Amino acid sequence: MGDDKIRAAAFGQIRQFGDPVLKEESRPVEVDDELRKLVDRMIKIMHAADGVGLAAPQIGVLRKVIVFQLDKQEYVMINPEITWRSEETITDAEGCLSLASLAVDVERAKQVKVEGEDLEGNHQVLELEGLNARILQHEIDHLEGLMVVNRCSREQRKDLMARLRQMRLPGED
Repeated sequence: MGDDKIRAAAFGQIRQFGDPVLKEESRPVEVDDELRKLVDRMIKIMHAADGVGLAAPQIGVLRKVIVFQLDKQEYVMINPEITWRSEETITDAEGCLSLASLAVDVERAKQVKVEGEDLEGNHQVLELEGLNARILQHEIDHLEGLMVVNRCSREQRKDLMARLRQMRLPGED
């Protein structure tokens, strides 16, 4: 299968803006074999869609699970929670696989501390800054039923809606 078809297949599994599941809050989860299968699927979809992160609600599963890439290394975090945010913020363009990869400017904390569990159920703590902090904040927003459209200016939201109406997902004819 060609790259375009693989990408189109991945986007076919990713819920897009307007899907009610993306506005729902996710529930905590325990590590088991079913969760491991979900994580494998999420990682494959994230890579096929050329993403750097994916939250379970984006594939219709309301569970607190995210997969992401930091410095080319894959991570999984179960029941993640931001336990600290810096007061210093940075505004930068942010895309989303659930918005057909369109980008809007979003203000985020420059640094965060995130706690959760890995796939073995071990407690993990990540202290991140810059782009890596942005990725985690973005994915954790999805677990809370929030998207970048909830965090951008009204003008950007209007522009984003106009662009969404005019475009198609990869693979649509």
